[in-house]
Amino acid sequence: MKSISNKVIWVTGASSGIGEGLAYALSKKGCKLILSARREEELIRVKNSCDAPENIHILPLDLTDYGSMKPKVQQAIDFFNGIDILINNGGVSQRSLIIETDFEVDKKLIEVNYLGTVALTKALLPHFIENQAGHFVTVTSLMGKFGSPYRSGYSGAKHALHGYFDVLRMEHEKDGVFVTMVCPGFVQTQIAINALTANGNTQNTNDEATKNGLTIASFTRKMIQAIEKRKFEVYIGKREVMGIYVKRIFPKLLHRMVLKSKVR
Repeated sequence: MKSISNKVIWVTGASSGIGEGLAYALSKKGCKLILSARREEELIRVKNSCDAPENIHILPLDLTDYGSMKPKVQQAIDFFNGIDILINNGGVSQRSLIIETDFEVDKKLIEVNYLGTVALTKALLPHFIENQAGHFVTVTSLMGKFGSPYRSGYSGAKHALHGYFDVLRMEHEKDGVFVTMVCPGFVQTQIAINALTANGNTQNTNDEATKNGLTIASFTRKMIQAIEKRKFEVYIGKREVMGIYVKRIFPKLLHRMVLKSKVR
């Protein structure tokens, strides 16, 4: 196990939810942090709520502004003269049926969750190769391993991340680059409230599964342990994690189980 204490860590999606929780937990470990999201005022709030705000820089970032990635990466490197770990956490979820969903919603889910993450990763990769060291940590979802109604575009984008980062690991392990895929189940965040509906508006309501999910503190503790162990993949949640293993052996059974569950 390799401790991440005192490492330079860049966290996207850091203005709320898992990203905000990571900022607090990593700050306690003495890490130097770069916090990114679209909402600068929320990043400032998170920074000022951390244990050592003097060791934190904020860097507003829109994952769909692909052309800004190279200059943003250079800014991030300049803050602490290097980056050890990038945590790709930014993204948006979905709650809508395929037949009712505008194609623009499917497109946005790919643009934010997949292409934005890929663009940022590709911009930082040369820095890791040059240093012969670096760690990409990408937060996907259990929906990146199996699907569920009302999450078609979200699940598709998350599945795509697994394919991409599995290959990145294979191609750049020789360069000292590590990849960890983190698959959350239900966590007590705003993910359902902020999820896109059929016409692209946010849902603005929570669901029981999310309300009863893991606390952010419990989730981030387990996630940090997985990063330190340099796991290839980790599944973090409650009973819903069993879906991973059921699909491997009994895919038809998982199909029936998901259809019987409350998936909204």
